[in-house]
Amino acid sequence: MSRYTITVTGTVTGKVHSDPDAVIGYDPPLRTYFLQAFPHEETDEPALWLGTRDRAFETLEDLRHAAISQGYDFMALPSELATKLVDDKAAASGRPDQDGILGDLLKHLNQPN
Repeated sequence: MSRYTITVTGTVTGKVHSDPDAVIGYDPPLRTYFLQAFPHEETDEPALWLGTRDRAFETLEDLRHAAISQGYDFMALPSELATKLVDDKAAASGRPDQDGILGDLLKHLNQPN
């Protein structure tokens, strides 16, 4: 799993806040890009956590649109970082596909109740 630090902004209780320690990356087992920002002080669970389901975000643009739809945003990624993320996904493409019984189980576990 790749992890890179970026800054994410979001509007909380009418004020714009930023998290300079947000994390973006690629999760090979779930075959998705992910984004985590604004950890809770006590539980450490992020207020924003995207990319927790199989193939949730297959492109960085899809991830950014999802963040915006929830009131968050991140600045355009530097080309070097965007390239690393795309390379991380490409490197993981050789992993076995999660089809069959294991894939069915993972899909079932990732279904909302």
